[in-house]
Amino acid sequence: MWSVCKKELRQFFSSLTGYIAIIVFLLVNGLVLFVFNDNIFDFGYATLDKFFQLAPWVLLLLIPAITMRSFSEEFKTGTYEILQTRPLSRWQIIGGKYLGSLIVVFIALLPTLVYIISIQRLSSGEGIDMGATIGSYAGLFFLAAVFTAICICCSSFTTNAVVAFIAGLIGSALLYYGFSAISQLPALKNGADYYVEMAGIDFHYRSISRGLIDTRDIVYFLSAIFLFLTITNRNLLKR
Repeated sequence: MWSVCKKELRQFFSSLTGYIAIIVFLLVNGLVLFVFNDNIFDFGYATLDKFFQLAPWVLLLLIPAITMRSFSEEFKTGTYEILQTRPLSRWQIIGGKYLGSLIVVFIALLPTLVYIISIQRLSSGEGIDMGATIGSYAGLFFLAAVFTAICICCSSFTTNAVVAFIAGLIGSALLYYGFSAISQLPALKNGADYYVEMAGIDFHYRSISRGLIDTRDIVYFLSAIFLFLTITNRNLLKR
């Protein structure tokens, strides 16, 4: 599995595309947080709430770009058949590709820790609520892990990387915000709206971002990851 993971990392960072994707992610977050109107300096207190509200939407573009070639490129070039001849099970192949993509996402998130240091230094009061910030980063990592599983799954359905990108983007967006949007329908205002919203990723992401790690949220994220990786495994079995 680790050999597949290293192959994914080499493939991503062997061209400028990988570096550009990460740079754009950091640039967009940095400009919105510190430069554009309604930035964090306008709040009057030390907080990274705006970053944690913006980051999921930027990850909706970054993660499909990272994972779109995971399986689609293997199918297109015929190298998946070569990969199958190695002493690796399907789960090891999937796990290696998933872990490799997740490491790239983690590398992209790592420099954002500078935001905490910057705001802490600029703060004249008590500074950032570290409990809520740690919870928010945990939620963001779980969110990225689910998005990665969804996009890996979408990549296993096609030989076209662009189609995999679009499918991963739409699938992640629907599961992130789709249930929250549906829960706001007037027909669901009798109490069913809460349960519909609970089925979406956004509900559990916001729950962890409050700084309290609830086992129900952890179980939800892990179940979603396992579900999409299982679908990927079943799809590869058909091939």
